[in-house]
Amino acid sequence: MGGGASTVKPTTVPERLAVNSFRVDEEESHIVVDQELCRTTGSGAAIIAVCPAGVYSEQDGLILVDHAACLECGTCLAVAAPGALTWRYPRGGFGVSFREG
Repeated sequence: MGGGASTVKPTTVPERLAVNSFRVDEEESHIVVDQELCRTTGSGAAIIAVCPAGVYSEQDGLILVDHAACLECGTCLAVAAPGALTWRYPRGGFGVSFREG
């Protein structure tokens, strides 16, 4: 057996996420934020902190959602107060398509 060792270039999470494709459903969002519940329960800060894709952000006291970055993992639901988020998988043909493992 011959040959040198192959080298594998390490990639960052953002580089790996960049190869995924996202098809946003402009007519029917799969995430709806109850702004009042997020504000009164502290859920807004929690979902911003835990989302691995950085989908959520805060601007002028409102929780904003970048639907096109959603990995559909449901992590936000694990930390949000009941009712603070309405989350479901996107309709057929929409959402994330993973291209690399």
